[in-house]
Amino acid sequence: MEVLRIAAFSDGATGGNPAGVVIADALPAAEEMQRIAREVGFSETAFAAPADDGWRVRYFAPEAEVPFCGHATIALGAALAMKVGDGSFPLFLNDASISVEGRAEGGRLSATLRSPLTCSEPAEPALLKDALALFELPSDSLDPRLPPALINAGARHLLLALDTRERLAAMAYDIDAGRSLMQQAGLVTIALVHAKSQRRFHARNAFASGGVYEDPATGAAAAALAGYLRDLDWLSEGTIEILQGEDMGTPSRIIAEIAPRPGGSVKVWGDARLMSAA
Repeated sequence: MEVLRIAAFSDGATGGNPAGVVIADALPAAEEMQRIAREVGFSETAFAAPADDGWRVRYFAPEAEVPFCGHATIALGAALAMKVGDGSFPLFLNDASISVEGRAEGGRLSATLRSPLTCSEPAEPALLKDALALFELPSDSLDPRLPPALINAGARHLLLALDTRERLAAMAYDIDAGRSLMQQAGLVTIALVHAKSQRRFHARNAFASGGVYEDPATGAAAAALAGYLRDLDWLSEGTIEILQGEDMGTPSRIIAEIAPRPGGSVKVWGDARLMSAA
């Protein structure tokens, strides 16, 4: 079974978050998809098969299935454009129906996804206390303009906005403790961000729940962040830019569009680069 390896949200010819992509006539058994994802070793592998004028899609991290993955969806959009030509493709996930538009013009790969619906709510004090302890962060390290929150756009994340870029660069945690906390709280990632400006953010995403220390680009969290900013009235329209992976040496660039109304789907886009197939 061919596995494409595509880095999504790449910064030109470098960086991006590698994803595995498997396009098959029918989805393999869940156990087989989990085995393939573990062998590929990337933070997620997307599996797609034709269904009802669209594509049935499931996402697997090395240690668990996840309900939605943004960067793997961008990689899938690029892969579908290479396979069947540029276009918009309906995607049927476990818990949502979304779409991705893939483009492969002139050797440049890119894609735009429309996320599941978004929502956000304040983080519970006990969860916040445990998360700050996990990263050894004092409570005064948080940016008061962006209160800690549970944010969702098809997957649940804890958002911690830090007051300085230096604190973000110093992110460190114990992966076993992080896995336990995320699994108990039902989190896919813990997203740490720093607001460089109203529309530009630096981000790091701890992904211990999937057996990965850190993601270099997280499209699902980007969509959830855009939804949260709309809920907060931080922005009511336009786009945000999220720079991620810089502290890992794999710079990534994500653009997300603020939904016109609270709870709406978010458009997220970026470039991609083909790494290899096996």
